[in-house]
Amino acid sequence: MTLIEARGLSVRHGANTVLSHVDFTIGAGEIVTVVGPNGSGKSTLIRALIGLEPAHDGQVTRAPGLGIGYVPQKLHIDAALPLTVGRFLSLPRWVRPDEAAAVLERTGVPGIAGRQISGLSGGQLQRVLLARALLARPEILILDEPTQGLDQPGIAAFYRLVEEVRGETGVAVLMVSHDLHVVMSASDRVICLNGHVCCEGAPHIVSAAPEYRALFGLGTGGALALYRHVHDHDHDTCDGHHDHHSHDHAREGEHA
Repeated sequence: MTLIEARGLSVRHGANTVLSHVDFTIGAGEIVTVVGPNGSGKSTLIRALIGLEPAHDGQVTRAPGLGIGYVPQKLHIDAALPLTVGRFLSLPRWVRPDEAAAVLERTGVPGIAGRQISGLSGGQLQRVLLARALLARPEILILDEPTQGLDQPGIAAFYRLVEEVRGETGVAVLMVSHDLHVVMSASDRVICLNGHVCCEGAPHIVSAAPEYRALFGLGTGGALALYRHVHDHDHDTCDGHHDHHSHDHAREGEHA
């Protein structure tokens, strides 16, 4: 069953085209990860898929009544605002204390319902955000760079948790991530984005694709990678047809 589908999706911010002719689908129970350099349109794609960003061209179709659990990239909470974890979980819908306790335990942060949100570590906050998203019993979880600011053990533990939740509940997961080394083992399908879909497929196929390796400067050994991204592919697979269109880019190396 297809949960969300985009066909020919283009998004513009003023005169700037952020996404161009993107085709995308995610089905029930899938873990799909979107990767790409900064400024490649990853967060814009997520926002367009859930209806927070208007399409300039193309269309997005969501399954009727689709339940979405969303974990944002960042959550800014005023340190002076008195807000406990339990109260936060009850926004906007009241959650029974036993229900809150159960979901906090499931996401690996038991017994913190009485703690102030502002006093949590980065890893604890991400798990609370995941717990809040799960309370809605969604059919799809959308995670926008959920491990930003976490250390390597925290990153690995968070993705293991996401895999476990998918295995237990059957929820589909759509993630945006820079954590390439973890994402490849935690995903059913990877989409490489740079304003358009450069490459898409199973992790082992994408990780070996020249488009993917060029986009992330893999094998260059430098912090600043200058690469020539040649569009010798179509926008659906990693072994598409030549269209002889290329760009030069300079960017800071991603975490690999």
